[in-house]
Amino acid sequence: MTNRVSSHDRATLDMPFPRLSEGRFSSYAALTDDALYEKTGVRIAFTQRTGGVSEPPFDSFNLGGHVGDDPACVSRNRDILLEGIGAPDAFVIQPNQVHGDRVVVCERRQDVETCSARAREGADGVVVRASDVAAILCFADCVPIIAVSPAGSFAVVHAGWRGVVAHIAEKAVDMLCAADGVDASAVNVYIGAHIEACCFEVGEDVAARFANEFGACALARPRHVDMTAALVAGLASHGVDTRRIACAHVCTMCDSEGRYYSYRRSAGVCGRHAAAAVRVSQDERSGASCRSNDAMPL
Repeated sequence: MTNRVSSHDRATLDMPFPRLSEGRFSSYAALTDDALYEKTGVRIAFTQRTGGVSEPPFDSFNLGGHVGDDPACVSRNRDILLEGIGAPDAFVIQPNQVHGDRVVVCERRQDVETCSARAREGADGVVVRASDVAAILCFADCVPIIAVSPAGSFAVVHAGWRGVVAHIAEKAVDMLCAADGVDASAVNVYIGAHIEACCFEVGEDVAARFANEFGACALARPRHVDMTAALVAGLASHGVDTRRIACAHVCTMCDSEGRYYSYRRSAGVCGRHAAAAVRVSQDERSGASCRSNDAMPL
């Protein structure tokens, strides 16, 4: 008897396992996944701090409009970001991040204005099901997360320690799966650079919350929280295949090359790098120009 393969199973089988490598997008470098883009049309980018037009102390690729940078520079940097990933005319949803667990959903391009208004009220996650709609969230030590469904929908999430404990990443994956009708095991999850356990020392109360919520894996040593381990544990408990979780494993605070903004390292005065995603429509994909470097898989 011939075994029948469902459309869900076929999509899962065709979905490449995640791999983060450094790509060059016009003037800036970012971590991305070319195989994901080729298969789904979803271009992801975890940006760094160089390649933009902002002046110190926000130099130079600051995407955060709330840090005191010249708004014209932030706007130009956002244009550079979108042009680089091949989506210069994409609609953009960029929420007012509040360290919570609210996730907004954009089903169609026609919904962008309404979704953006809701996101400006306060949100730390965006799920997008429409093509040519980009989600951009900003970071300087907190954890950037992007989840992508085989159907081409995606979620971009900002998780500080409160968001990790509140399970915002798991919530976003659950919403993504419900919207697309796919299993969590089929979803690719990408975790960008953030403050790692080596530098993330917290109070006893916060350490206890992580240990109670995620187990011993969440503490690398006393009072040093491992947010990557906590996220992986939480996502796995919601059905995500750990083979489908790719991590940058770069600490924003002690990165020897200083590639990322760090709120702690700069005493609160700095720009913001971004996690961005967009599903580029077929008409626009020919314009996307990423040249991957020979980076090691992360």
